[in-house]
Amino acid sequence: MVIKIWWIWMALAAAFVVGEMFTAGFFLLWFGAGAAAAGVLALLNVSFPWQLAAFVLVSGILLAVSRRFAERFSRQQPPGIGADRFIGLRGLVLEEIDSVKNSGRVRLQKEEWRADSETEETIPVGARVEVVRMDGTHLVVKRVPEENSKGD
Repeated sequence: MVIKIWWIWMALAAAFVVGEMFTAGFFLLWFGAGAAAAGVLALLNVSFPWQLAAFVLVSGILLAVSRRFAERFSRQQPPGIGADRFIGLRGLVLEEIDSVKNSGRVRLQKEEWRADSETEETIPVGARVEVVRMDGTHLVVKRVPEENSKGD
């Protein structure tokens, strides 16, 4: 039994598409499209060199176009966007921040957040803190001396 070449191209296309599901970004998908184009040419009895050329050309063009498109939309977020907008803001401790008990709440502007201490120190209720970074949905804060605090 002779395996027709178009089956190989289509199996390769399917493998690339399935592989794409397990990777981040659109990379293997374009090779799947190139293999599918080569498979269609194989069904039309076009010679193998043209099938190979179609695979390389279609894959290359789609990859190049998608990279330019993706770069436009996947730039690094400017600082101050999303949760990073809280970094540097000051708040008030509502529940003692204790790394041993894994407890702590801070009011930041008009919102309450779970908080952890940057230095593992216990920060008492009523203390002023500054947000150093975000760790998931927790603020990581450091204590600010009372004389330097500037409201929340």
